[in-house]
Amino acid sequence: MGEVRPVRRALLAVYDKTGVVELAKELADQGVALVSSGGTAQALRDAGIAVTSVEQVTGFPEMLGGRVKTLHPKIHGGILADRRKPEHVEELQAQAIDPFDLVIVNLYPFRETVAGGAPADEVIEKIDIGGPAMVRAAAKNFESVGVVVSPERYPSVVEELRREGGLTRDTRRELAAEAFSHTAAYDAAVAGWFAAREEALPSFVGLALRKVQDLRYGENPHQRGALYEEVAGPGPLVGARVLLEGKEMSFNNWLDVHAAHSLATALPSPAAVIVKHNNPCGAAVSASLPKAYERAFECDTVSAFGGIVAFNQEAGEDAADAMAEVFTEVVVAPGFTDAALDAFGARKNLRVVQVPEPADGGLDIRPIPGGALVQDRDDPNETPERMEVVSARDPSQDEWRDLAIAWTIAAHVKSNAIVFAKDGATVGIGAGQMSRVDASWIAVRKAGDRAKGAAMASDAFFPFPDALEVAADAGVTAVIHPGGSVRDEDVLAAAEARGMAVVVTGRRHFRH
Repeated sequence: MGEVRPVRRALLAVYDKTGVVELAKELADQGVALVSSGGTAQALRDAGIAVTSVEQVTGFPEMLGGRVKTLHPKIHGGILADRRKPEHVEELQAQAIDPFDLVIVNLYPFRETVAGGAPADEVIEKIDIGGPAMVRAAAKNFESVGVVVSPERYPSVVEELRREGGLTRDTRRELAAEAFSHTAAYDAAVAGWFAAREEALPSFVGLALRKVQDLRYGENPHQRGALYEEVAGPGPLVGARVLLEGKEMSFNNWLDVHAAHSLATALPSPAAVIVKHNNPCGAAVSASLPKAYERAFECDTVSAFGGIVAFNQEAGEDAADAMAEVFTEVVVAPGFTDAALDAFGARKNLRVVQVPEPADGGLDIRPIPGGALVQDRDDPNETPERMEVVSARDPSQDEWRDLAIAWTIAAHVKSNAIVFAKDGATVGIGAGQMSRVDASWIAVRKAGDRAKGAAMASDAFFPFPDALEVAADAGVTAVIHPGGSVRDEDVLAAAEARGMAVVVTGRRHFRH
């Protein structure tokens, strides 16, 4: 636990005043002298608590509309003096500066102001200067000072003061680590806001993540794993909530939930998606969620076992009943009826996750050792009006529907990707192959006779006609692909020879 430092003098300067009056009363009852500034001092006085204002300590009034209050040697000297060093103590005495033992500070709501859509001038006014300076000073000097940046910490601090008569070194060091994390996240948000106003990809990308919970393990049992959330954000997957957890969500569960939810929300409603190992093994759009699930399941009944199911609208008891006979790891939807939750709750080890809205957006950031790759997120939701029919025959209305669905799904399948769709549902998916023709062979094998009359999507161009010919020989009648190969004419000739409709998008959707 280390040395216990008694608290005789505390500085309180908080924007979020949750619990600060109660904390100040407790400190005052323990004989702690309180110094405070601005609105915090007024809140304490209104509660009948004796407090010395910062102006009384510094001899200077607040300046520049409150921008300058605590930036003064009598404040920062009292925070930064290392009481283990005699020369520091002597300098304080020579300058008539009283030291602080505890600093309670939280910062202007910069991220919340940005999220609220405030104009630039208002956002800039919420860039805190004095607050981070005090927090960093106190955290640096944790050997002599305790620093608290979150109201959630107040009860444990009060309890330790009562129990120990001060703060232990272990606690002061722990609080310092929290404080530096707090200011680092704050600075990253400010830097990110400025960088995001650039027209190009930002010159700086900062991630501030806070641990939500440890997971049983990572992708494999020998790897550690944990779930993190963006600081001041809505939480993982933009506010996902685990409603039922028959067994703890795993690292891989979270990855698959994201994959399933992302695809489901990209499809028209009602739609159902089944994901296995981060790839869809079935997806369908139909008249109802139960029917959509049944048709998604039919695509690959073997791979669907132990999969993750996502719906793109509220799931009711009928949707739960439709999947009752199939072992499922997680079911995801924007909402669930009470009857659905009761039905799912009766199933051992099933997790139910509510994700209220589409979770994609912003930048796609992929860490690599020593850095990261950053790109815009891909948007596969292209409309037929942006696509070009290059074949002699136009797709039929049904083929257009299936081409659009297959194209959207292909963008969510690991490359190389081939997707067959028929009557609004996948019938065959070839994923993650080094050769496009191999992906086509897999899709044909999965589809069997269902390939007859199906539409085909390829996430990238055909380097040779062979992958298209494999599909055509199986009965596929229409194909959509980006185009751009030096052999596009050969591919088109192969399609024309088989009477296929061919649509070119001019955009590929690699997914690595």
